[in-house]
Amino acid sequence: MKTPKRIIISRTDKIGDVVLTLPIAGFLKKIYPHSYIIFLGNSYTKPILEACEHIDKIVEWDKVQQYSFKKQIRLFKRLNADTIIHVYPNKKIAFYTYLCQIKNRIGTSHRWYHFLFCNKLVPLGRKKSNKHEAELNLELLKPIIHDANLPNQDEIPLLYGMTKIAPVPERLYKIIDRTKFNLIIHPKSKGSAREWGLNNYAQLVKMLPADKINIIVAGTDYEGSQMEYFLKIYEQKITNITGKVSLAEYISLINEADGLLACSTGPLHIAAALGKHAIGIYAPMRPIFPQRWKPIGTNATYFVLDKECNKCKHTNHCECIENIKPEWVYQKIMQLLKK
Repeated sequence: MKTPKRIIISRTDKIGDVVLTLPIAGFLKKIYPHSYIIFLGNSYTKPILEACEHIDKIVEWDKVQQYSFKKQIRLFKRLNADTIIHVYPNKKIAFYTYLCQIKNRIGTSHRWYHFLFCNKLVPLGRKKSNKHEAELNLELLKPIIHDANLPNQDEIPLLYGMTKIAPVPERLYKIIDRTKFNLIIHPKSKGSAREWGLNNYAQLVKMLPADKINIIVAGTDYEGSQMEYFLKIYEQKITNITGKVSLAEYISLINEADGLLACSTGPLHIAAALGKHAIGIYAPMRPIFPQRWKPIGTNATYFVLDKECNKCKHTNHCECIENIKPEWVYQKIMQLLKK
């Protein structure tokens, strides 16, 4: 098979998923340095893609869908790609790229429509896998990497390529205190993960020394309304930026901070990709357990109880994650101050 030259990576879902897909671009640039990488994503995650040095072109799928059928097909043809990797399966995208006769159409064998529209199938099932999401993403490269070995978890942090970070806006720059450890706390998850609970965050905030740690609480505007009482009670000890920053600004702020504490959310993976002290709080239940979704970075770590957890499969309330003691997290953060 000829060396691929123009490659589309298709991942049109959430922030964390997109961050954990960036190592595909990094690895492709490593083994095919002259390749042209096109990332098919959404407008929402565009700031992440703009920060990645390995991506040459960004196509916003949510905008493409507003075009007529003919115009959508024309757009895909103009990309002149020889390869597409369907990291996040999408029947319509698979159909379009089949119609455009892209030479290498790679997808998982666990989607029926890939048997119709893809010509290179990878036997890949995610739900019951013991591999990390970033490793599973990289598995999709097998049909086009020839004899190259896929990177292991220790090598993944070198492949994110999030080096094109914009400076922090002036209004946010003053939030960072250079005399202290700047810790961003992101308590909520927009319902995408099991959460540690505001009571645990409240206990931790009370324990952390204000003279050593600058606490910044982040989240969406809606999440801010969910945390209104918590934010009010601790307003003298924290800086509240919920609903006040765009994703691009948030990435810049994370890059200036020292660490970030959160459950399994996109910002946690951004922090890990940027080499920050990314501290994750996880439930031990498959498939949301850290073996699949932990932050992978040079300074990333996580907390999880060593037990089987199945009680909360059909509810967002999780005793296992809520029983992770604030004292354990406090001790970890205080250890970081000594480094």
